Amino acid sequence: MPDELNLSLWFPGFEMGDMMPRTLSVLRQFPYSQVRPGITAAAAYPLSWSEAPVYSHSFDFPVAPERAVTLVSEFLHEDYAYEFEALWDLWTPEGDEARLRCGGLCDSTTLPAVPGDAWVLRPVPVKIAALGPRFEDADYRENGHILLRLGLDAPFLYDDQEFGDAEMRVRANVQKLVNFSSAVEKNCGTSGRVLWSESDETLAQKLVARLQRVQ
Repeated sequence: MPDELNLSLWFPGFEMGDMMPRTLSVLRQFPYSQVRPGITAAAAYPLSWSEAPVYSHSFDFPVAPERAVTLVSEFLHEDYAYEFEALWDLWTPEGDEARLRCGGLCDSTTLPAVPGDAWVLRPVPVKIAALGPRFEDADYRENGHILLRLGLDAPFLYDDQEFGDAEMRVRANVQKLVNFSSAVEKNCGTSGRVLWSESDETLAQKLVARLQRVQ
């Protein structure tokens, strides 16, 4: 079964003066969808995720990261979390929207597929959350100062697909994830990062097992 995939980032400091500049640096590295580039929604949560947001807005037209950060910065507190939604383009088998659980977040527009190909680029939602140092009893220690919820790991594996047909598309998805992670490490001053899922098996282990089955 597919798992929810997450990327946790830690920084040498993430106090109130650091939170938004560091968050903006990560948002600037994100590979936004070509059909809807920018931040599609933003929210500020007090104390815990179970609380109602003090600010929440979905943008009819995606806004630049700088604009989204400016809007939530009006609610800057150590015990708040700030969530940004965006889209990135991933290759998926045609008709596979349900598996990605896009719901209302996915744009219905798709980029054109290669003629004769059964795969298309689709805008897939990602949530990027900056956790204040006192939010949910210092939840950042476990989940990172910035937590990226990348959706299901299926686009990076597709265990049920014949690998000969899927290999090029899966590799392209993995490369996008690797490039983004590397850009964050190079340009954002992180002190640690972990790519993880809810299961005990890591994404790297799944990818190795996937490749071994077709060798």
